[in-house]
Amino acid sequence: MTPKYRLVFFDVDSTLVTIEGIDVLAAGNPEVARLTAAAMNGEIPLDQVFQRRLEIVRPTRADVDALGRQYIECLVDGAAETITALRDAGAAIHFVTAGIEQAVLPLAAHLGVNSRHVHAVRLRFGPAGEYEDFDRRSPLTRPRGKELVVRDVRARSHGRAAFIGDGASDLEAKPAVDLFVGFGGVHTRPRVKDNAHVFVEEKRLTAVLPYLIS
Repeated sequence: MTPKYRLVFFDVDSTLVTIEGIDVLAAGNPEVARLTAAAMNGEIPLDQVFQRRLEIVRPTRADVDALGRQYIECLVDGAAETITALRDAGAAIHFVTAGIEQAVLPLAAHLGVNSRHVHAVRLRFGPAGEYEDFDRRSPLTRPRGKELVVRDVRARSHGRAAFIGDGASDLEAKPAVDLFVGFGGVHTRPRVKDNAHVFVEEKRLTAVLPYLIS
């Protein structure tokens, strides 16, 4: 097996895992769920919902630790197999997500992805583990943030690149890669389906492999 793309970027929520982390932290809060869906469908810019959702939820360190464990329990079918196949073929795998860094890092470790290849948003907690703020410098909290992260990685690496994701914020990275694969195994978002280079509707993530390795 050889990789068709030296760099493979994955979204996390609703791509590698079946859940949206912020919605889990919100414990069913309908306003948070509405904001998440609107952002992922491209109806509201990400920067208009990111801070608002966190201020509603105000997750504790313990909440985020529990989310990290739930991510591992809620892997999309075939996700681990997909990551392993790409790694064995020689691809460099990166996670690019507006999710919470402290929750995504255990998932990356579980899947054998280097922590330095995790691009996510770090939260700041107080001495008792209470929510204080998020990293406001992160481009991932703003529109086109994923494109900026991908371009930065590519500027320091060689080879062709592919991105796999389900949402409108993922689609914004399309100009920065050679192949954008829309994944509809968890949610089918019309904007992504209509604009991806390739759209995969199968539930198992392994369906993306024929486009990425040969």
